[in-house]
Amino acid sequence: MTDAQRATEATDVGTDFTQIQLRIADHVATITLHRPERLNAFTHIMAEELIAAFDVTDADDTVRAVVVTGAGRGFCAGADLAGGASTFDHRAAGREGGRTDFGTIDGAPRDGGGCVALRVAASVKPVIVAVNGPAVGVGSTMTLPADIRIAGESARFGFVFARRGLVPEAASSWFLPRVVGISQAMEWVATGRLFDAAEALAGRLVSRVVPDDELLPTAYALAAEIAENTSAVSVAHSRRLMWSMLGAASPWDAHRLDSAAMVRLGQGPDAAEGVTSFLEKRPPKFPATLADHADTLPAWPEPPEDVR
Repeated sequence: MTDAQRATEATDVGTDFTQIQLRIADHVATITLHRPERLNAFTHIMAEELIAAFDVTDADDTVRAVVVTGAGRGFCAGADLAGGASTFDHRAAGREGGRTDFGTIDGAPRDGGGCVALRVAASVKPVIVAVNGPAVGVGSTMTLPADIRIAGESARFGFVFARRGLVPEAASSWFLPRVVGISQAMEWVATGRLFDAAEALAGRLVSRVVPDDELLPTAYALAAEIAENTSAVSVAHSRRLMWSMLGAASPWDAHRLDSAAMVRLGQGPDAAEGVTSFLEKRPPKFPATLADHADTLPAWPEPPEDVR
């Protein structure tokens, strides 16, 4: 399906969203950050809507992959700084949009970017981010829990928090070193400088860089490859296993979980269809749905007791 066909045939979902758009077509959901007049600057309203959008995509068994991108000439310019000097002061009154209450963790108000990142991390569908233009601050950190990041040639990144008197948020002190390694992570965080797509590729923040006009087609081609050739149940289990094992103490932890998953999935209809279709030299038609396995997916990341 071409981008033009996708735009024509896509179904808008969540029409009450005001700062994002959610469309579903051909088994792929597209979440678009949609404040182009502000370079899609991040707000608490956007955070709330992104969390709701991933609730929708997880619940829809027709969705096999999620593509996230930005409207206009940028992905996300970071937090909306309309609040001026008090932008990041949780005590300030009259903040943009009437700050969403995300609850507390260890008694502190939860970071909205972190709430989004943890929701992306918990997705049961693979997430592909297509970074178009600037992705700064939370515009970079919110992408880290995604499974695949692709950048257009015009993309620019920046973990600028130290230049704003802050720390990296969105749980990125956990995600970033695991994605790019501790030395590269600290170089970008300690300097707070902007860097281009080529440096992001060299540092393994993105898996590939493509011409801007090929960015969405590349992302959709990957999503289609997933949708057309794989078992939704297998992909969901694999995603949970691989992410959750990043913090495991021993490969025995992985052996324990993947042995149990092999037993469960090995006796299911998708494993039978996968083998049968291979032997019959035809494309597979996997019958199982994630609804059939809601109770068997490894839970990750599990909220701790101090979240309220």
